[in-house]
Amino acid sequence: MDINEWLIELTGNIDGFMYTYILLILLVVTGVYFTIRTKCVQIRYLKDMFRQVTEKKHVDGEKSISSFQALMVSTASRVGTGNIAGVATAIALGGPGAVFWMWLTALIGSSTAFIEATLAQIYKEKDPLYGGYRGGPAYYIHRYWEEKQGRKRKKVLLSVLFAISGLICWCGISQVISNSVTASFKNAFDIPPLYTTIVLVVIAAVIVLRKNATVKVLDLLVPVMAVLYFVITLFIIFTNLGSMPGVFKRIFEEAFGFRQAVAGGFGVVLMNGVKRGLFSNEAGSGSAPCAAAAAECDSPVKAGFAQALGVFVDTIVICSCTAMIMLLAPEEKVAGLSGMDLLQTAMEHHLGRFGVVFIAATLFLFSFSTFLGILFYARSNVAYLFGDNWISQTAYKIIALFMLFIGGLAAYTFVWDLGDVGIGLMTIFNIIILYPQGEKALKELKKYEE
Repeated sequence: MDINEWLIELTGNIDGFMYTYILLILLVVTGVYFTIRTKCVQIRYLKDMFRQVTEKKHVDGEKSISSFQALMVSTASRVGTGNIAGVATAIALGGPGAVFWMWLTALIGSSTAFIEATLAQIYKEKDPLYGGYRGGPAYYIHRYWEEKQGRKRKKVLLSVLFAISGLICWCGISQVISNSVTASFKNAFDIPPLYTTIVLVVIAAVIVLRKNATVKVLDLLVPVMAVLYFVITLFIIFTNLGSMPGVFKRIFEEAFGFRQAVAGGFGVVLMNGVKRGLFSNEAGSGSAPCAAAAAECDSPVKAGFAQALGVFVDTIVICSCTAMIMLLAPEEKVAGLSGMDLLQTAMEHHLGRFGVVFIAATLFLFSFSTFLGILFYARSNVAYLFGDNWISQTAYKIIALFMLFIGGLAAYTFVWDLGDVGIGLMTIFNIIILYPQGEKALKELKKYEE
């Protein structure tokens, strides 16, 4: 066994163990715990969530961003490869039942997203490089230990571990992004991966290497692409209304393993649904708080509302769109397919050649927005690890662009698994601190209610 095979096996084993035995329990227990402690904040304040992201507010200074802009950044990173290629993979491996577990992960996870985003607002700091604010788990973990020990700390080990895990994860995601895009363009237009990769990297470099272009681009890109995808899905659903009861029957039957339990496959359904649900909506992982901290709000709770809504938009809306597109296609047409091949074959059935082209273009936009979103997240983690300087900020962007380039040319299983391990470790480090620090967010919610 060579070193590459050994690394693939090692990261695959860690990845499998982490998601099967650790994250599954952590995410479900934490989601249920905060759903109870907040008295179902994700349902009670759904109207407030929509009001928060739609009302116009004055933002103090050009460099600060609104709750809506913070939602667009976090939605950009959520609504991406995970919603298209990730959902396709989950259904291919775990069957339609995996969709139900994605929904459940989003429902209970939105309360966790509320808590972590509210904490990010409470402990946000001024950003001397980019302007506005910055923050996230590395910062509220740091402040927790300072408050606990009653003294200032230069660095906190748990914060350092979180920041490193995040940077590793986002480099891994960069590879997944470009590989999925090049595969879809190869299927749709027969364009060699190298050409697609070069165009993707050049456009990304032009935006991310400029100081504050990211948020402006995502403000325009995210709403347009999400609405287009949703409208196309509604058209497919209405043209297949007679098949919808059968689709929901398959989802619920296979979710609880009536068929899989006999074959011993219930664990596969459950794990793939939860795993892809986490990778897609990121609730509890500590990613979205990096965007939530940058928002200017008159109450920390309002940033929490915006991010809780983001989880619903990501999973209940966008992931469901992908699932319906695939599950409404005849089983014999998509049997044995996975990933982008599965989704593009389903779209070709529904919309002909246009469907294949549409998915390729949509994936390009979704993936591109994801890349911009994760580099926005990386700002605060790079600053925590290396201080406020343009050298470290630019160096990480160049590394991410390089990973984007090599990912477009070949699928490196080791790096993909490393990305899964990275988001898994982020989640563990983040959730450890959410229980003691979460009390601060709960107090803010009580103030808001009063």
